[in-house]
This record gives sequence, C-alpha cells and structure tokens, in this order.
Amino acid sequence: MTEISYERLVEKALLHVVHDALESAEKHGLDGNHFYITFQTDRNDVILSEKLKNAYPDEMTIVLQHEYSDLDVDAEKFSVTLSFNDVLENITVPYTAISRFADPYAQFAITFKPEKPTAAPKPEKEAKPEINSENVVSLSAFRKKK
Repeated sequence: MTEISYERLVEKALLHVVHDALESAEKHGLDGNHFYITFQTDRNDVILSEKLKNAYPDEMTIVLQHEYSDLDVDAEKFSVTLSFNDVLENITVPYTAISRFADPYAQFAITFKPEKPTAAPKPEKEAKPEINSENVVSLSAFRKKK
C-alpha cells in the first residue's frame, strides 16, 4: 500500500487558501487588510530582478497593503509590482516557494515547508569502453613496406 502524506495534502490545501486570499485581493482589493508573504528567493521559478536577488539571496518578505499594483493571480503562482526605494519591481512567486503567509487583520498565519524544485538530472557522460590491450591487433604487420 502506498503511504499517504497527510502533511503534504494539508499543506497543499492551505496553499490553496493563500491562492484564494490573493485572488480575493486581486478582485476586490485589500480594504484595510494587508498580507505578509515570505518566500524563497533562491529558486529558478521565482522571478526577481538581480538587484533583489542579490539583496535577498535566500528569502524575503513582502507586504501587500496600500502600494502595490498589477496583482495577477493564477493557479500556480502570483505576480505583483511593488516599490523598493522608489523603484518599481515586478515579482513572480509560485505558491510552492512560500514559507509563510500572514493576514494580521484576520489573525491568520501559516508556515509552510517549501521544497526546492528538483532540476532535471544532467545526462551522464557516455562511458568510453575500456580497451584491453591484449585484444588489440596492430595493423602495421599487414602494411606493405616501401
């Protein structure tokens, strides 16, 4: 029998709660609420400027409150434009990169255990066959001498 990982199932369901909360904010705004979202930045599927990746090499927390725009929520990820030192930056975060989500107004917070996505395995170098010198025949014995 295959073991069921209830912890992963619950985490997946709670990530869907985050999706739904962000979708509600996308459609209706936050109306005084604000979200704190902490996520891994060292993943290939997180899209940040090099400046932000260098400033936050492992993890960062963003706050969605008053000054955000272009919130776009889909089934796998969300993207948003935020201001960092008066510079607008667009960020894309898959839900699986989120390590913490909090809505202080609703007194709701959840911590996740995000996993790094596994890279496709690198193809192994083709092994060269070993040559046993006992089985090698020298062709020089068959060449015509000039």
